[in-house]
Amino acid sequence: MRKLFTLVALMAMFLGANAKTVIDAEVDFSKFEDGDASTIKFYGWGASDEAKARLSIKNGCLHFESTEATTNSWDAQFHPIGGVVADEGTVYTLHYKVKGSVEKNISALGFGINPYGQFPITTEWVEGTFDYEAGANPSGDILFQCGDYIGEWDIAYLRITHEEAAGAEEKYKQMLTNGDAETPWADPNVKWNDESKNFTICAWGKQKGTNVNMHEDGTEGSDPFPATIEEDPDKPGNHVFVVHGAIADTDGDAAAWDNQFWIQSPQSWKQGSKVRVKFRYKASQAAHTNTQIHLQNPSNYLHYEAVGDVDFTTEWQDFEKTFVFSDKQAGGWSIAFNLNPENQAAVDFYFDDLSWETVVLEEGFFVTTVDGTTPDYANATPFKEEDGEYTATVGTDDNYVSEIMISTAYGTLASFKGATIRPTKLVEGEFVDYVEASSAIIKLPGKGIWEITIDPGSKQIAFDLKKGNLFEKLDIKANPAEITLNGKDKVADPWDNQMFIQANRVLNAGEVTYIEFKYKASLDDAKTTTQCHSTPGGYITTTCIGEEEGSNVINFSTEEKTFKMTFTIPNDCAGKDMRTIAFNMAEIEQACDYTIRDVIWKLADDTESLIDQTGTKNFFVKAVGDAGPYEFGTDPNQTGINNVVAKKNNSNVKFNIAGQRVSNDYKGMVVDGNGNKYLAK
Repeated sequence: MRKLFTLVALMAMFLGANAKTVIDAEVDFSKFEDGDASTIKFYGWGASDEAKARLSIKNGCLHFESTEATTNSWDAQFHPIGGVVADEGTVYTLHYKVKGSVEKNISALGFGINPYGQFPITTEWVEGTFDYEAGANPSGDILFQCGDYIGEWDIAYLRITHEEAAGAEEKYKQMLTNGDAETPWADPNVKWNDESKNFTICAWGKQKGTNVNMHEDGTEGSDPFPATIEEDPDKPGNHVFVVHGAIADTDGDAAAWDNQFWIQSPQSWKQGSKVRVKFRYKASQAAHTNTQIHLQNPSNYLHYEAVGDVDFTTEWQDFEKTFVFSDKQAGGWSIAFNLNPENQAAVDFYFDDLSWETVVLEEGFFVTTVDGTTPDYANATPFKEEDGEYTATVGTDDNYVSEIMISTAYGTLASFKGATIRPTKLVEGEFVDYVEASSAIIKLPGKGIWEITIDPGSKQIAFDLKKGNLFEKLDIKANPAEITLNGKDKVADPWDNQMFIQANRVLNAGEVTYIEFKYKASLDDAKTTTQCHSTPGGYITTTCIGEEEGSNVINFSTEEKTFKMTFTIPNDCAGKDMRTIAFNMAEIEQACDYTIRDVIWKLADDTESLIDQTGTKNFFVKAVGDAGPYEFGTDPNQTGINNVVAKKNNSNVKFNIAGQRVSNDYKGMVVDGNGNKYLAK
């Protein structure tokens, strides 16, 4: 078997690699003329009919003013900065300069933060920053909700940055053929849905009224076709791609996608794939377009977010953007341009010099240690191959390890995390099967120096402890708390009444746990369904515990029963901070009391209890009318801080009292990664 990667090559990639600050987005409001704020590129603005709020540009700042509070803070909200394809797990910094007539915090959300953070408005100009980590399925837009602010405030500038981890120097390769439009298509009559279509076609077009087809509902549509190649009207001899956009509303049923253009890559892309897209563009008149990710066939929509909106003018412009495929975009093949979201006129759109590059990834097996928050990707160790088996050693006499990640790709952190593997079970010294699972952290059964052997032919892996200690098996007792939810009958959804068991830490996909409890209800034929959540209320997936294999249903009755299950954290939870099992207790319409007691939730090898063995801090409930989940036995109007902070057990990470990650120099009440609350001065 060919040796896929060498230590010499890996070390060469590290040379000259330096960490740097990357500006993801920036807006300086002094560059806009005073007056109406409509000239600003917002990523959304909304206000209810009752809102007495408006945005404008005043004295070189974005100016917000309101004379009356709305019922909800979100009745007046806007995205002042965004368009970033956020990378889950990356820590971003928002830089700002702000001043207001009233000192008050407003709600802020961005990059998947849950729950809402607090953005401070002060009565003096303040230039500040705060840090936050992109959560699962992150948004790249910062959202301010300010319906409860009465007064005025100004923002001079906003900037989003992150530190790019030291690692390999990225190398890109071109994926497109004929991106310069200089070669006629081999088969210009190929249909977009032909199984045998030629993927040297990198540009597709759709023009309303051309390639007409009929939808099942009787309406008329148009099929994509290989993009028309014509001579550049501004440069004879040069050829370009053209979509002659027909008037979109001729039938009175206009849609943004009536006229479209696609940049088609020759393959689909996994989560974590990093690509760089470039092209030149112009139009016969100014036009605003938006972009989407599509699947293998053009017109087969996948996700609304691609390279952002593109504004055409009558002059040639150059476009370049690098982005990482998220879990929502994974599987996508092409970027679609919806050419008529606003302008319904007949516009000609021109494209040239299409480029779709991707980071060259090294293939093989690579292992890195995990520090509790971020894998040490920059110092990943390549496995050495001999006779079809791959071996590597992790840990040293000075640094015993117990948590690692193993990947089949090296080149970027995102691609490394997207191509990880995990064992289906783990017994020290024995070969076990492994499977692909993105963002999989392997929790070893001990702490020390480990030799790892991989046999890719049989897809098996073994972990041998060379020095150190296996974790001691614990005598884990049931928590004796008896948790009761008085379910009400006036409900709309099964999750209107809920109970939650929350682990003391985030659980990784593939971790094998054991859960046991006694349960009963005040009615026979009662039942609940279960879900995996992050914090209580933070839904992830319905793949969870149940009485039968593959089911998430638990049947309750007036006779107390005992539930026992070995529960492997599902792949759906990978990278999504799963730590909670939710019980939906409004599956039946009648009012019913549900009781669970004597809960055990532990690792299946008995080396860790995932909940406290006394107390109620791991149990939350919510019934119709409650503001949100609260710790059982506490005032339902005072939600505990346990459900909003510290996703990871790491005392070096700090949060404010709203659960928002803050920098180390933050002043005020903070909570560290272990749940300890104190005043930072």
